[in-house]
Amino acid sequence: MYQSRRLRFRSQYLKQRLLYFFLIGATAFIVLGFIFSFLIFAWYAKDLPSPAKLSQSSGNSTVFQDRDGKVLYEMYKDKNRVPVTFEEIPDYLKQATIATEDKNFYKHQGISQFGIIRAVFNMLAGRGLQSGSTITQQLIKNALLTSRQTITRKIQEMILAIEVERRYKKDEILLMYLNESPYGGSFWGIGTAAKGYFDKNPKDLNLLESAFLAGLPQSPSRYSPFIGKEGAWKSRTTDVLRRMREDKYITSAQEKKALADIKNLTFSKIRMPINAPHFVFYTKDNIVAEYGEKIIDQGIKVKTTLSAKVQEMVEKIVREEIEKLKDYNATNAAVVVLDTKTGEILSMVGSYDYNDEKFGKFNAALGLRQPGSAIKPITYATAFEKGYTPATVLMDVSTEFGNSTTEKPYTPVNYDGKFRGPMQVRFALGNSENIPAVKILAMVGIRDFLQKASDMGLSQFAPTDKNLNRFGLAVTLGGGETTLLDLTSAFSVFASGGLKREVSSIAEIRDFKNKSIYKKVRIKEKSVLTPEVSFLVSHILSDNNARLEVFGPNSYLNIPGKTVAVKTGTTDDKRDNWAVGYTKGVTVGVWAGNNDNSPMNAKIASGATGASSIFYRVIRELLKTYDDGIIEKPDKVKAVTIDSYLGGIPKEKLVTLKKKNSWFLQKMTRSRLTVKTVGRRR
Repeated sequence: MYQSRRLRFRSQYLKQRLLYFFLIGATAFIVLGFIFSFLIFAWYAKDLPSPAKLSQSSGNSTVFQDRDGKVLYEMYKDKNRVPVTFEEIPDYLKQATIATEDKNFYKHQGISQFGIIRAVFNMLAGRGLQSGSTITQQLIKNALLTSRQTITRKIQEMILAIEVERRYKKDEILLMYLNESPYGGSFWGIGTAAKGYFDKNPKDLNLLESAFLAGLPQSPSRYSPFIGKEGAWKSRTTDVLRRMREDKYITSAQEKKALADIKNLTFSKIRMPINAPHFVFYTKDNIVAEYGEKIIDQGIKVKTTLSAKVQEMVEKIVREEIEKLKDYNATNAAVVVLDTKTGEILSMVGSYDYNDEKFGKFNAALGLRQPGSAIKPITYATAFEKGYTPATVLMDVSTEFGNSTTEKPYTPVNYDGKFRGPMQVRFALGNSENIPAVKILAMVGIRDFLQKASDMGLSQFAPTDKNLNRFGLAVTLGGGETTLLDLTSAFSVFASGGLKREVSSIAEIRDFKNKSIYKKVRIKEKSVLTPEVSFLVSHILSDNNARLEVFGPNSYLNIPGKTVAVKTGTTDDKRDNWAVGYTKGVTVGVWAGNNDNSPMNAKIASGATGASSIFYRVIRELLKTYDDGIIEKPDKVKAVTIDSYLGGIPKEKLVTLKKKNSWFLQKMTRSRLTVKTVGRRR
């Protein structure tokens, strides 16, 4: 028994000693933690701005400039703020803002403990510094600090948030937030935003309008109905209404009514002070894809590749020519101008009037359309790589194409319904005959054609299993879809001697501290065609005699005193009309048609109306500054005297046949210069 009491006593003694040391250690840890926290607080707080300056800060613009420094557009040009009182802001807007941005706003003391834990978890998980900020923190970020996602800035933000909560009442903080937040463009604060979007004072905003505005500050450029992603503002407004209902600010009936009204929500008509709008927003989207949305909102300077002088000239021509096309039921046109030598976009006109309510906002230069015969040069380039020549003879006769998988044979017809018998490739391509183009594709193979088109920049034509199953021989007549920008880029490959240069719209990006974020230092390019094949195609497309029979001697494809390679295209149903051409200096693509894909007047004709007339005027103006001509003849391309009709080597006894010179690759043997005919008569 004595031994038992002794053991119990010793056990109690050890427990007391352990508790004593634990308490000593815990106290020391708390003291050291307090000292450490105090030091951190003191270090990060020493240079912090005063919370009293909340309403005195200024924002940063995102400025787009042309290649010469001319301003095209300024996003968030100034903090155009019209301060309002707390009483002037409707409850719907206050509630929508709290439900969307910080549902516990009236409960916390400036920072969200859950947000801090989530931020730590994200950093440990390698996701970077991501955490939801309270309204107080967002106010500080907007008014006193930068938007840069760094640990230092986040700590400073939390320190200031605690101090702001100590100095100001909750309603005062909410009011400052609503008067300080960015709502898109030059709209800073709810007073300006309500006037700018709805031409109303804040107190007159209804539930739906309040929900829309409450959703903007998170990403004004993305959710803007004017420049944002299509439909994004509707889904964002829907989310805001859902959160308001979940937080009991509105009933399900109120939510349903607001959602039903969303399709009828109208905005004030704003003509933005902007040059080259489609190009600016195309460039903005590229920046957002690479760097994220916040880089636009925090403010950057973007020097683009666009020439304001060229852009103004092209816009003027498009407006004037569209007026002439009204009788042809063609209501819109788009133009892309590339610098052949660099791949830089010099001009992008997505519609004849960006501010037109019906179709102006849609960028037709990026819309998927069928290219018609404008794709044929790629078919013939594929053939030239396989040994066919401009003198190869194809039979332009009625021909049926069929295979084991098709019940009904495919019988293409020419644009004018005529058949011309034996035709050399030069004249078949020059006159844009359909039947020879289908035959040459049948000989080279659809897979190889699709691969070449994809290599040249037409990504929609990649030889995937899906494309190989859906594309038939009609693809050489424009049976697929592509964009004007991609097709123009593909033609620039011919112009540059086979080099595919990456299309670019950005020369340099700098932040608001003038620190370089991006600078174009070299041209990204790769060889996808030989110079010899590029020359053969270019020589045909610049030969006015080669297209004489169909287009005549004085079409819009013939530029007096200049050497320009050009190809037209018109779909069978007259929904799309194209003209794409190039010189050593510039490559120009033009599309004309209707945004709703409705057909144009059947009288519209390639080379005489539509896209061709726009191309003619644009290229003539450009060639006052940029080089004309096609690439120099490669050494491996030789001139050979051939029979002008059947393309073979002239026989001495047949002296009545006319002769002419044609270009051939040096590797071609004499036997390959013999007549090659394809097709059968019916």
